Amino acid sequence: MRESRDVVRQITVAASATFALIGAFVGSGAAGGTPIQDAAGGALSADATVIAPAGSAFGIWSVIYFGLVAYAVWQMLPKQSSAELHRRVGYWIAASLVLNAAWILSIQYGLLTLSVPVIILLLAVLIRAYLITVKIPAAGAIDAIVTDGTVGLYLGWVCVATAANITAWLNASGFAGFGIPEDVWGVTIVFVAGAVGIALAARGRAHFSPALSLSWGLAWVAVGRLSGDLISQPTAVAAIVAVVAVLASAAAFTIGRLRSEQTS
Repeated sequence: MRESRDVVRQITVAASATFALIGAFVGSGAAGGTPIQDAAGGALSADATVIAPAGSAFGIWSVIYFGLVAYAVWQMLPKQSSAELHRRVGYWIAASLVLNAAWILSIQYGLLTLSVPVIILLLAVLIRAYLITVKIPAAGAIDAIVTDGTVGLYLGWVCVATAANITAWLNASGFAGFGIPEDVWGVTIVFVAGAVGIALAARGRAHFSPALSLSWGLAWVAVGRLSGDLISQPTAVAAIVAVVAVLASAAAFTIGRLRSEQTS
């Protein structure tokens, strides 16, 4: 009975990955779709809000999708079918893939308001998946890279994307920020994102991948605010500080864990 459930889970993950790839294909502007930066009235373009990453930041999706496809194949292998990590995390990854495609479709149809709860739910699902990978050790280096690494990169980037998405929705809705200057909002949101990155590093200890993708996103926020049509030096400086803080914290927690393992 348990083996049958394993097969169902494996097929579900593989099917979800296929669905997500189709959504990504459409979201890239192919197959008649509209590129994300141009969809929804340009609400998610690189210069739409003060914390929108520069366009090149989205290149990370190629790495994330590659990792997700690799995971879909990896978890199908006979030796992985009964692994406790995959039994616990598989359906959460499948759910994230479906939500990812749903988010792209909501943007394609100009449903910016709908995209907000979708991406928040996606973030919650990825946090759950990440906590599972932290709790249950990967079975070797390949499993750690394919499973832990992919989930971590996915989560770190979606943290930045969620902040950018909510900000874009508020901006498109006419929110005036309670009269608070845009630069102040930018600095505040960037520091919150940085704090989240530090918290993930503390919780994950040796899981470095969330810090990498979150820092990547923040670095491109800095690039976007130092160039393009929407300049905000305070936000750019805050983003650079946040990147350094997140990477330094992740390195410190990783080194600390390695030292504790050596002495134990």
